Amino acid sequence: MAGTASGYIKHHLQNLTYGQLPAGYERADGSVLDSPAWTFAGSVREAADMGFWAIHVDSMFWSLLLGFLFVGLFRFVGKRATSGAPGALQNVIEILVEFVDNSVKDGFHGRNPVIAPLALTVFCWIFLMNLMDLIPVDWIPGLATLIGIPYMKVVPSTDPNITMSMSLSVFMMMIFYWIKVKGIGGLFGDLALHPFSSKNLFFKVLLMPVNLLLETVSLIAKPISLGLRLFGNMYAGELIFILIAMIGYAQLPLHFGWAVLHILVITLQAYIFMTLTIVYLGMVHEDH
Repeated sequence: MAGTASGYIKHHLQNLTYGQLPAGYERADGSVLDSPAWTFAGSVREAADMGFWAIHVDSMFWSLLLGFLFVGLFRFVGKRATSGAPGALQNVIEILVEFVDNSVKDGFHGRNPVIAPLALTVFCWIFLMNLMDLIPVDWIPGLATLIGIPYMKVVPSTDPNITMSMSLSVFMMMIFYWIKVKGIGGLFGDLALHPFSSKNLFFKVLLMPVNLLLETVSLIAKPISLGLRLFGNMYAGELIFILIAMIGYAQLPLHFGWAVLHILVITLQAYIFMTLTIVYLGMVHEDH
């Protein structure tokens, strides 16, 4: 662990990064590479110098692990579900499924069997990723350091690569169903004929560039705001936990108070992402 406060914060906010360093590169340990090499970054500078194609291994590991945990848990409960008196775990799962189902019925008025399972997956997966924020910030990074792993961020939703990849996936599904339900002409009509329109053909054509500009900006803003909202809220929460951890033994009441408040943030952010996913996909299924 870095000895200074600045080094401590940078260490906890740095991802375990795997990427390529060029030939002649001087590494953090003083060695110089004879040829380009794919390797794990040993410092913040090395991670930055690896560029766009670098992979955040810790974010990938924890997000996939939590995704498999979600699938495995629901499969386990589903196979053992009973119509009699359900156990506590089955009760929780049934309440969660009913909650998501009601959210889909309220926000989506088309006919698509994919939306409800997608909404359930989005909510549970993001909730589990956010929930990792409640693990004391020194535990897992400290254990990783002991076994020779220099960095370990355990909250995937504090990585913009994860949140933006999820939002871009929702965006691509929007475009896919937009074309599937309405065709290319319907997609163009939604973008070019709204919000301003006229019964006069001349004015309708004249307003098309304005509508295209406004609707295209609005369309592009959807995945950006969806991903950055989740990232910003979770990153800020993680940073506050790190700052509290620097206080020492006096951190316990502050840590507990912020953790209780953060439970609401964790759940709310998962709910917002799920709700906006439902709304965005519902928009492309509806006719004006």
